[in-house]
Formats: sequence, C-alpha cells, structure tokens
Amino acid sequence: MKKRIATVSLAGCFGCHMSLLDIDERLLELLQQVEFDRSPLNDLKRFTRRCDIGLVEGGCCNEENVHTLQEFRRNCDVLIAVGQCAVMGGLPVMRNAIMHSDDPLRECLETAYLDSDKVYNPSNQIPNDAALPLLLDKVYTLADVVKVDYQIPGCPPSGDTLWNTLEALLAGKPVELAYEQLRYD
Repeated sequence: MKKRIATVSLAGCFGCHMSLLDIDERLLELLQQVEFDRSPLNDLKRFTRRCDIGLVEGGCCNEENVHTLQEFRRNCDVLIAVGQCAVMGGLPVMRNAIMHSDDPLRECLETAYLDSDKVYNPSNQIPNDAALPLLLDKVYTLADVVKVDYQIPGCPPSGDTLWNTLEALLAGKPVELAYEQLRYD
C-alpha cells in the first residue's frame, strides 16, 4: 500500500514546494511509492484520511496558519518543518524585530500601510476586512506551535535534500543528511 504525503505552505514564498518539484524525474519514482493527500500539488484543500508524512513550509503569522499547522499535526504521523521560514522564521520573522512599542503589531501595520512612501494607500487605512485572517502578535516557527519531528533548513532546501529525507522515511530508515545538505542560507 502506498504511503500518504500532505504538503502545505504557510507564511512563506512557496520556494520549498518548488524544491520538491526539483527532484525532477525522481518525482515519477516517488509517485510509485506515495499518494499526495492535502496539497497544493493536487489542489486538495482538506485531508481525505490520515497521512504518513506532512511537509510544512512557512511560519505562522496569522490564526489561519496556526489552525492549518495544528490540523497537519493531528493528521500526519511525521511532521517535517521544511525551509528557513518553518525552522527559524525566515524573512517573515523580520517583522518581529521592527516592533518597539507597547502595541508591536499595530506599529508593524502602521509601518507597512501608513508610514511607507512605497505603498499606495489613498484611504490611509490599515486593511481590516473580516475575511482577512487575524494577525498574530509576532511570527512563530512551527516548533513554537506544535511538535515537529524533523527540521530541514535552507532557503529553500535542495531537491536532493528533500528526496533523501523522503527516501529514508519511506524505507523506514533514520534520516541522515550529509553536512553539505544542512544549509542555513
């Protein structure tokens, strides 16, 4: 029986999913061993059943990210934080460093939407539509929110790194990545 893999991108750039596609022709070999469940690769937006492996890229910057991550933890036997945004916050975590007031989230939003001469905002208002997910007080890594089984650094990690990780897990072996594959750039 094929193993099941789910993938998602939270607060990130989708580069880690592009690295997954960078396994090139090995993708055909992977598809002989797995089925993708909830994933933007097949456009399934909900879990259809329990998954063996969950690959999550991006950190948590809003309530929707947290909800999605908790759903992945509940539905995946092994949860892997993929890339710098998931492991250390990546570029989105820079928001945490610009806050110096008693209301850091408000300061961040004012900086982004009101005080920047690079943003066209004729209404001079911070977006607050009810359809927008509630922003968190700061950006959190995946491990700040749920238990993570493996962390793969890199911005993004290479296709080879993702392939070696999946190959080991699918074979029931420990994940052992070469030093060169543990990139923090």
